[in-house]
Amino acid sequence: MLTVDFDRLRVGARTRFIDVGAGAGRHSYEALRRGADVIAFDLDEVELKGVDEMFEAMRVEGQVPRTGRGAVQAGTILDMPYADASFDVVLASEILEHVPEDEQAISELVRILAPGGTLAVTVPRFWPEKVCWMLSDEYHANEGGHIRIYKASELDAKLRGEGLVHTHTHHAHGLHAPYWWIKCAVGVERDQHPAVRAYHQLLVWDMMKAPRTTRVAEKLLDPVLGKSVALYYTKPLAA
Repeated sequence: MLTVDFDRLRVGARTRFIDVGAGAGRHSYEALRRGADVIAFDLDEVELKGVDEMFEAMRVEGQVPRTGRGAVQAGTILDMPYADASFDVVLASEILEHVPEDEQAISELVRILAPGGTLAVTVPRFWPEKVCWMLSDEYHANEGGHIRIYKASELDAKLRGEGLVHTHTHHAHGLHAPYWWIKCAVGVERDQHPAVRAYHQLLVWDMMKAPRTTRVAEKLLDPVLGKSVALYYTKPLAA
């Protein structure tokens, strides 16, 4: 389940790609399949162990092109251990809403991006996220949870303020917003609630089968109900 458009990121053979806040690695795997030189970067060393194991499994299964290379690195987004301009593509998907010092984090993302490179940032969309907060404190008021709700214009201003040039915005995961509203309404931890289970089964079926009906439905729903907003930028060559 990808939140960003990899064709728009122009990820291909030997692209220097870092997935900041990689989590379970879904975007890192796609970059590796495209032959990129991938770093999965995250604070959670347990998650990264699983990502590293999956990188190796992909190699064994022949899913990695000759140019592809995958590695993991634990650390904080506020002080990443890379030289300036180290990456052609920097991705930060669903991470900034967790970070108190978001402007410092954004500065680091821009610092490690090479001139001419692409930065993609995704965060929960304002109004679907606002509904979740209204329905449940448990959804966000926990250690490591969401500490802010961004308006796209607010986040865009912060990114442009670092000298980036905005190139595109889109929304994603229109089928997922109702799932989270249901969870927030019945209790975030009540995974066995009949409504939660039924909707979760629908999402799993959709991800596994990708039928044309739901693909078309989500494409139509994304601009209205999309759970995430994705913003794309380039770093000027003169930077």
